[in-house]
Amino acid sequence: MARKWWTLVAVCTATFMLLLDITIVNVALPAIQRALKATFSDLQWVVDAYALALATCVLTAGSLADLFGRKRLFLLGVTLFTIASAACGLANDPLFLIIARGVQGLGGAMMFATALALISQEFHGRERGTAFGVWGATIGAAVAIGPLAGGALTSWLSWRWIFLVNIPIGAAAVLLAGKQLHESSDPEHSRLDPIGLVTLTGGLFCLILSLIEGNQQGWTTWWIIGLFLGAAVLLALFIASQMVERTTMVDLALFKRPAFVGAQVTAFAISSSMFAMFLYLTLYLQNILGLSPLKTGLVFLPLSVVSFFAAPISGRLSTHVPIRFLLGSGLALNAVAMWSMSRVTPSSHWTVLLPGFIVGGIGIGLVNAPLASTAVSTVRQERAGMASGINNTFRQLGIATGIAALGAIFASKVDASAFSAHASLAARASFVNALHDILLVGAVVAVCGAVLAAALVRPQDFVASGPQAAEPA
Repeated sequence: MARKWWTLVAVCTATFMLLLDITIVNVALPAIQRALKATFSDLQWVVDAYALALATCVLTAGSLADLFGRKRLFLLGVTLFTIASAACGLANDPLFLIIARGVQGLGGAMMFATALALISQEFHGRERGTAFGVWGATIGAAVAIGPLAGGALTSWLSWRWIFLVNIPIGAAAVLLAGKQLHESSDPEHSRLDPIGLVTLTGGLFCLILSLIEGNQQGWTTWWIIGLFLGAAVLLALFIASQMVERTTMVDLALFKRPAFVGAQVTAFAISSSMFAMFLYLTLYLQNILGLSPLKTGLVFLPLSVVSFFAAPISGRLSTHVPIRFLLGSGLALNAVAMWSMSRVTPSSHWTVLLPGFIVGGIGIGLVNAPLASTAVSTVRQERAGMASGINNTFRQLGIATGIAALGAIFASKVDASAFSAHASLAARASFVNALHDILLVGAVVAVCGAVLAAALVRPQDFVASGPQAAEPA
């Protein structure tokens, strides 16, 4: 088999492990909550620490990859991710788990920053669409296997094994990548930006912390107001630094292409709506309906299987159908899915979610493969590392802010005793009503994303896949 196909296998193996860890964790959160006596805020941080590290470090990781070599950083990322997974499996309190999850996110940032660049340097033309279709199918496979594997491991062994399972997968990825990947770099265009890293990380951390702690601390307290102000100042400084510094994390010229902007809007919209919703749907299935982790995984299976089969079809369609149609349609289907699931009532059975899971699975599959292609096909190949990093930043930023923002709405409406095994009917009703509200909010976000994706992703903004492509305006 040609080296380029081995490259695809290695990248997809690491991507599978990285995304498996996201979906596998959701199903185990109630078990983690009971075992570590974690609060609702702790559960949000178990997911957000990972997403926040990915969102803030992936751009710097992309620059380091361009400077020192994409293969080298990819291998370092897989190794760090695997070690952090072992630490997560050994955690005995929420804080240790949250910190280990942050380190996992750092390793994941290194993998994410190089994944699409490693694929795009090996594949061109029609083969690129096929390769991204396989990569999208890998995402679908992780989504498909994650909930079921997480439920099985949590029910039959322990929640700790959802992290420990990464060790053999990570070892296999390191061996395969070390032997088959071709080293590449772009030192002339690489750029390290410590000011940008500090201001972006600090700003996003303040924003997420304020959203998660706002209900408990009080939205009008000086602590929360100060966090919001700190986030605004730091993020403004980040944008300003990207405009005046020579060596920046983000080349703002890339955002002059509407299609590139549309790719980031799409990534943020689907992550902050549908993907962020998985946490709350899992809590509903286990805490309110009383399903076991394994049964919860089975409930998610229709969504997972449908997205798995829809992704490669979407990848092949991307060479024949306008990308804006695929992205817009996928987000619109996710909006329909969340609206359908919002019909949940205190007396509902899990089957009320089934139509939404099927429609949402189709929508996720339609978006994933063309979104990955759009992220790197609107820039020169030499800028693929930065473009990939920016797109993955928006993906993870969407998850982090979506969980925090939806959680703020959710926590303001739900009775805290609803998380107890002996919750009253009134408390359970408050949980379901809160879930109804955030599902409608998620649907609105997805609709806005669909409209913007259809309007912004223009065919004329795409450049040739080869290294001789013109620099974007």
